[in-house]
Amino acid sequence: MFSIRGQAHLIGAAQKILAGAGVVTATASFCFVFSAVTFGVTTPADALPSFARQTGQPCGTCHTDFPGLTPYGRRFKIGGYTAGGGPYRTTLFPDWMDEGKDALAALARNIKSDAAAKSVTAKDGQQGTSGIWIPPLAMMAIVGYTHTQAPQDPTGSPYKANDNVVVSPASLFYGGAITEHIGAFAQVTYNGAPFGMPDPTDPYATFQWSWDNTDIRYANTGRLGNMDVVYGITANNSPSVQDPWNTTPAWGFPYAGSSVAPGPAAATLVDGTYAQYVGGVGAYAYINDLVYLELTGYRTLDFKTLPKLGVDPFGAAPFEGVAPYWRIAIEPHWGNHWLEFGAFGMYAKVHPFTTATDSNGILIDQTFPETDRFNDVAFDAQYQYQGDNYWITLRGTYIHENQTLDASSLNFGTNPTNTLNTFRALASLAYGNDNRIVLTGQYFNTWGSSDATLYGGNPGCACSPNSDGYIFEIAYIPFISSFSPVWPWANVRVGLQYTYYNKFDGDTTFAHDNNTLFGYVWFAM
Repeated sequence: MFSIRGQAHLIGAAQKILAGAGVVTATASFCFVFSAVTFGVTTPADALPSFARQTGQPCGTCHTDFPGLTPYGRRFKIGGYTAGGGPYRTTLFPDWMDEGKDALAALARNIKSDAAAKSVTAKDGQQGTSGIWIPPLAMMAIVGYTHTQAPQDPTGSPYKANDNVVVSPASLFYGGAITEHIGAFAQVTYNGAPFGMPDPTDPYATFQWSWDNTDIRYANTGRLGNMDVVYGITANNSPSVQDPWNTTPAWGFPYAGSSVAPGPAAATLVDGTYAQYVGGVGAYAYINDLVYLELTGYRTLDFKTLPKLGVDPFGAAPFEGVAPYWRIAIEPHWGNHWLEFGAFGMYAKVHPFTTATDSNGILIDQTFPETDRFNDVAFDAQYQYQGDNYWITLRGTYIHENQTLDASSLNFGTNPTNTLNTFRALASLAYGNDNRIVLTGQYFNTWGSSDATLYGGNPGCACSPNSDGYIFEIAYIPFISSFSPVWPWANVRVGLQYTYYNKFDGDTTFAHDNNTLFGYVWFAM
């Protein structure tokens, strides 16, 4: 992901400025850094043609509107991306092959829904394997047009003040089985040049290629008493990227977003702040097709390693030790109804950077011995209904973060404690078994403690992280439940999205200046 958001990042930005700077210089610099980090949104989640080749299924089997998942799509992910059934051999070595034509149907039966089982009937002649192995590689690109209500300042970047057409992001993927029980979703992304002037003190601020969402899994099945269990191990680089529900941050709506539009800066630690900055290993279990449990531990990657992966090491301060991430979800289902409710959270101790520089004024790798502590607890819920030719999806997510800023309050004068909250509520209708039209609306709200140090550079000196507004989108997917003319090699999504702000980083006077119209064509192949 090219944009590192969140409270920890804001603290880091403030630290770059406040140490050793005068009041006027500090204020001006904070406004500059704050403006730079607020541009852009997270890299979109992705649906891969390589999965279609592996399973022999059209996109609509796994996705209501790609990349939003259906019940079967969630089970495909929990099963380690290994289910077969397509026209090609699933894995490189024949002795590692699973029984591809049976695996898909077995997973569908576990959904316990006739409608869902019918939706995974493969195209005639596509069951079984040909003996040929096709590497599960894929790519995608988004061509987007961005218009903001007021022109922005593109100084130092190759963009116009408004009405930009940008190809960003573009990604390469490995998506599919490796062995019978091991599969992967791995992504490398080109994000283009950042919007606005990069931080002149940060030598890593202009990376355009980076590793992106990565989730490598081992999955197997067993029994716990008289209950079926799918269990596994996940190794990934972003808290919640491994989650099978779209209520968690890594795969949340909007699935596509402008890389040159401004966005609110404040976000909780679990809400994408450490995406691609960490490596984690954890275990999970899905019990009786009902209860999902997971515990994963994360460590930040080494300062020298992050630039090799295309990630700015100054974008997020390092953890002390291991940061645990936990998840519980329950998904009862009856007929064509699926209801999920659950919770997730993360706790981390963070060593802030000191903002020390070398003789040339370039930041160096130096942190304070004290730590800031972040404790995130979130609750989420989702309801899905499958009709004959439509899906209805309702989602809600609330994240609460307690911050104990021992290091930042001692060294930079922030509040000793703060809170930060995020709430999102979404409703979506995906209509049509082919030529699908998707209508989506989402309300979002971030609010928390006022802090003159952290948020003093916000517009109007509101000293607040508060932002709220709405996102409306209409999308068209020409081939979702049928096979495209070039299936299983390509697909496309066309969308028009509008983001409206009531409040932006604490400001209400000029919040509407950031309202954004974003039109895009999303190619996956």
